[in-house]
Amino acid sequence: MKLVNVAACVMNQTPFDWHGNEDRIRNVLKAARAKNVSILCLPELAVSGYGCEDAFHMPHLQDQSWKMLVTLLPDTKDMLVAIGLPVTHRGALFNVIAVVANTKIVAIIPKKLLAGDGVHYEPRWFKPWPADVIETFDRDGFSVPIGDVYIDAGGVRLGFEICEEAWVANRPGANLARKGIDIILNPSASHFAFGKREIRERFVSEGSRAFNVAYLYSNLLGNESGRVIFDGGALVASEGKLIARGKRFSWKDFELTTAVVDIDINRMNKTRSGSFQPLLGEKDTSGVDVDFVWPDVATAKTIKAEIIAWENSSELKAEELSRAVALGLFDFLRKSHVHGFTVSMSGGVDSSAVALLSTYAFRFALDEIGMAGIKERLGFIPEIHKCHDIKEICQLLIQSVYQATSNSSDETRSAASQVAAELGTRHFEWNIENLVESYKDVVGKASGTVWDWSKHDLCLQNIQARVRSPGVWMLANLRNHLLLATSNRSEVAVGYATMDGDTSGGLSPLAGIDKAYLRRWLVWAETVGPVQIGPTKSLKLVNGMPPTAELRPKSQHQTDEGDLMPYDILDAIEREAIKDKKSPEEVLEFMAANHPEYSGDQLKVWIKRFFTLWCRNQWKRERYAPGFHLDELSLDPKTWCRFPILSGGFISELEAMEHHKV
Repeated sequence: MKLVNVAACVMNQTPFDWHGNEDRIRNVLKAARAKNVSILCLPELAVSGYGCEDAFHMPHLQDQSWKMLVTLLPDTKDMLVAIGLPVTHRGALFNVIAVVANTKIVAIIPKKLLAGDGVHYEPRWFKPWPADVIETFDRDGFSVPIGDVYIDAGGVRLGFEICEEAWVANRPGANLARKGIDIILNPSASHFAFGKREIRERFVSEGSRAFNVAYLYSNLLGNESGRVIFDGGALVASEGKLIARGKRFSWKDFELTTAVVDIDINRMNKTRSGSFQPLLGEKDTSGVDVDFVWPDVATAKTIKAEIIAWENSSELKAEELSRAVALGLFDFLRKSHVHGFTVSMSGGVDSSAVALLSTYAFRFALDEIGMAGIKERLGFIPEIHKCHDIKEICQLLIQSVYQATSNSSDETRSAASQVAAELGTRHFEWNIENLVESYKDVVGKASGTVWDWSKHDLCLQNIQARVRSPGVWMLANLRNHLLLATSNRSEVAVGYATMDGDTSGGLSPLAGIDKAYLRRWLVWAETVGPVQIGPTKSLKLVNGMPPTAELRPKSQHQTDEGDLMPYDILDAIEREAIKDKKSPEEVLEFMAANHPEYSGDQLKVWIKRFFTLWCRNQWKRERYAPGFHLDELSLDPKTWCRFPILSGGFISELEAMEHHKV
C-alpha cells in the first residue's frame, strides 16, 4: 500500500489583512505538521483574501501577496502545500495556486475557468488561463513553470480543479485522470447557500469515483468581506466515498480535516475501469517533476465522515439559517471593530428575528471557542474583559429599544419587552409621539396643510417610521454600536419600507430572507430552536400576531398582508418574475395553476401590484444596507440582481395580462 496523510483546511481570512492572514496560515502549517500531514490544501486566494474586489488591481496588493508567499516558504518543510494568491504574469492578473514542496515553489497553476455569475465577478479582475499552455514564471530569483500542469512528486501525481472548475460539465478532472493523476486538490472559495452542501459532496465523491483518485476540497470560512458567508466544510474522498468531512460554520480561525488515502487502491480501480482511457500516442509535457520523499504511514486510519447532529436534523434549513447569519454577524462585528449591535424592536417578526440572531452569534461562539476565545477576538471592546457569562455579554453587546406612537399597541410593546428580557438585551422603551406631532406642526404650518388620513396616508405613515431613526442611531452611537436594519427580502422586493426609517442601519441581516419563510423560522425558533440553544418561548406572542407596521390609527386594523398581499403569494410571484424572469402573463399562468384557491381576477391584482412596486422601488434597493447572501433569490443590485432604476414599468405587459384568460 502507498499511504499518504493529507489535509484540507478551511480558514477565516480577511481581504488584505496581511498580518492576520499570514499568522493564520502559519498556524495552519504548524497544526498540519503536528499531525504529520504530507499534502495540505489551503483555500483559494487564502493569502490576499477572496473578497478584495477592485483592490485586486492594486500593484501593492499583488506585491504583498507574493512577499507573503515567500516568507511562508520555510514553514512548509517536509510538506507539499497548495497556497492560493493573485499573481501577475505578462501584464495580466491570474488567480493561482502556488505549489510549494519542502520550502520550494515548484509550480504556479492558474485558474482556467472563472466564476462570473451571481455574487462572483472574477472575470472583472482575473484572466482565465488557456488550457494546455505552459510558460515560465520569473520573479525575484524564482523561475518556475506556470500553467496547465500537474505535479509528479516522488511518484505520486497531483492535479488541481480550482473551485469553479469542478462545478462545470467540462471539469479538468477528466483530462487529469488520463494523465494518471493520483490526487486532485480543489482549493475553493465557495460561498454558503441553502442546499449547496449536498452538491459539493456529490462532485467531490463523484470526482473521486469517476477519476479514480483521492480528492481534497478546502474552503474559506466565515464572513470574509461583508456580504458573503463561507461555511467551510472541508471534504476528503477516496474510492468514490467521502472519508473525511470537516465542520461547517465554525467560529474558529481555521479547521484542519485530515485523512489517510491509499494511492495504490485508486490506481488498481483505474486499471479495472472499463471507461478509463489513458493518454496514449502523445508526448505529455505537462508534468512537473518534484523531488519529494513520502514518509511511511504505518496504518491506513481515516477519519470517519460524520455530519454533526444538527446537520442530520429534518430542520436543516432552519439550522443553517441560524448559524450562517449568526456567524456573519459575529465576524462583521469583530472585523469592523464596532462594539455591539443595536436593534429598533417593534414587537414584530423582523426585529425579533434580528435580535434573536444577534444573540445566537455570541451563544454559538461561547459554545465553540469559550469565553476566552470571545475575549480574544473582541478584545478591542474594553468592557468585554469584565464579562463572565452569556447574560453579561448580551447586555454589553446588544441593546434594543421599543419606540411607541399613538398607533402602537400594548401587544407589540409587551412582545418586544418579553423577547428582550429572555434574550438578555439591554432594553429601552420611549415614546416618540411628541416628535411626530412636532414635524406635523412644522410642515403643516409651512405648507398650509391640515392633516387628514384620507388625504395624507403615506406622509403620516412615513413620518412615524422616519422619526424613529435619529433616536435609535443616537443610542447606537452612544456605545459605538452598529444599528441593524430589519427589512426582509419580501419588503425589499416591493419597497414596503420607509427609506431612512425602518431601513436605517449599517447592516441588514434579513435582506436575503423572504417573509413567509422567516415567519416559519421564527415559529421553529420558539418551539425547537438550534441544537445547543433550544427554544425561545417568549416569541409566542410575536408569532401569534399578524405582521403589521402599526403606522395607521388602530381603528384601521392595519396589516402588512392587507397592504400588499399574502406573503406566500408575494414570494411566489417574486420567484417567478425575478429569479425565473417570467413576464406578467407567464406569472399569471403559473400562479393560476399552482394557487387555484384564488380567482384569476384576484391574482391579476396582486401580480400587477408586484410588478408596479418592483419597478417603482429599484432606487430603494440601491440604498438598502448590505445584507447576507443566503440563496439564489438575492435582490441585492450590487452583487446579484441588477435592474434599471428607471424603466417602462412593464406597462404593456401588464395591459396584456389584464386581457389574458385563466
